[in-house]
Order: sequence, then C-alpha cells, then structure tokens
Amino acid sequence: MTLLMEGKSVAAKIREEVKEAAAVLKAERGITPGLVVVIVGEDPASQIYVKSKHKACQELGLYSEVIRLPEDTGEAQLLVLIDELNRRKDVHGLLVQLPLPKHINEGKILEAIDPAKDVDGFHPISTGRLFSGQKTIYPCTAYGIIKMLEIYQIPIKGQHAVIVGRSNIVGKPTAIMLMDRHATITICHSRTRNLAEITRQADILVTAIGKPCFITGDMVKEGVIVVDAGINRQEGSKKIYGDVDFDSVEPKASAITPVPGGVGLLTVAMLMYNTVECAKNS
Repeated sequence: MTLLMEGKSVAAKIREEVKEAAAVLKAERGITPGLVVVIVGEDPASQIYVKSKHKACQELGLYSEVIRLPEDTGEAQLLVLIDELNRRKDVHGLLVQLPLPKHINEGKILEAIDPAKDVDGFHPISTGRLFSGQKTIYPCTAYGIIKMLEIYQIPIKGQHAVIVGRSNIVGKPTAIMLMDRHATITICHSRTRNLAEITRQADILVTAIGKPCFITGDMVKEGVIVVDAGINRQEGSKKIYGDVDFDSVEPKASAITPVPGGVGLLTVAMLMYNTVECAKNS
C-alpha cells in the first residue's frame, strides 16, 4: 500500500513548533519575531501568497507587516526601503516577494537584504553557506521537502535521489541538502538526454519542473519515493496539477506526495520557522 505523504499534518507539526518557540522567545528575551514582506505591483498569485504569509504570522504569534508598493516603483526607491528595514531592530525576517516588475533587477534586490534577515534563503551568502556545508537559513520549499521526508521517516542515507529541475529555489538546494544527508544525487533538467532512463533509477524522485503530469508511471521503478513540488494550472482550468501524473505513478510508489495538499503547504510553514530562527540569532 502506498504511503500518502500529506503536507497538512507536516505543516501542522512545524507550525506548532514555531508557535511554541515564538512564545518562549517573547517570555525569556522579550522578542516577538517580526516578518516584513514587501510586494511591488499587483501580481495575483503574489497577492495570494502574501496574504497567506500575513495570516500565518498572526496565527502563530509573530509580528507581521506587509508593505505594498505600486508597479512603477523605482529600483533605487526599493533599495532605500530595504536599507531602512535592514536597520529596524523589530524586523527579524525580510522578504521581497518575487517576481518583481521587469525594470527592477531581482539579483540586486536580493543581495541588498541583510543575510541575517534573509528568511527566503536566497542571498548569495546564504546559498554559499549551504554549498559549503555551514549552518544557514535554508530556502523554504527545499527545507520543507527535507522536513517532509524526515517526519515521515523516509530513509535518505545511501539512497539514489534524482531531482528533476535545477532552479535556485527548489532543485539545487534540495540536491545539496539531500547530499548533506548522504544521498547520492543526480540532477536532471530540460536538456537531459534519456530522462526516463535516469528517473527509473531513482529511489527518491523529486520533481520541480513546472510541467503538469510530465512524470508518468513508465518513468519510475517499483517502490520509488516521489516528492512532487510542482504547482501547475492548465489553460482554461482552475484545477492544480503536479509535475507527476499521480494516477499512473502512485500504484508503483511506496510513498508519494499529492498535489494539491503536499509540498506546497510546507513553504509558508518553513518561512515562519526561518523567521523564528532569525529572531533567535538576532
């Protein structure tokens, strides 16, 4: 029987840890962990994400502030705001919601955030520490994948983990974090030849490619553990699809995450976790 690794129970466990840790910080050190999210423009998906982050902070006892800026905000103006937020003692976590308008250089903005407040884990210093095996703030979705595997007691050591997708947000950090836990790693991407031959070798298969139902049953072996980090909508449909064709892959998998209801629920929970970690270190 296939184990369904549901994000709801994992997220609830993480959120409870966050709530307790925030209460201890307030009681023992007088610190209320504070997260500020800056959003530029009116991107609908970003608006939903920001709302969910603000709500989670309120529920878990964290201070939350959302700064909304118009689409035509200049890069220099945004950099001045980031500098001000870097200096504020009540702000422990700072996040600039992506994507940004095209006239703003995302890399320049991310580098301007104080690494000590980098709750997204995207700053070059954060990623450098990750790469070199140092303690750091880990990217939220990648960290959520690791937490999912750990909480469901999925063995990682010695396993062959295949990651399909090489983004800086999910694919690359997930690969490094799995390797740090002694998995053997293969990273695949859009130019990988004979992809199905490689995915069939996976003991653990992680997908983050943004192609709905791309991984099918004939591309995996019996007993594979599947973590689907894809969130896709097909044109004309409100339904959300993963990168994995669940119906054909699930019968062969020993464990699998659903979409929706899987990894996606952990990203905000791990953002709250990272905010408390930044507050502890302040």
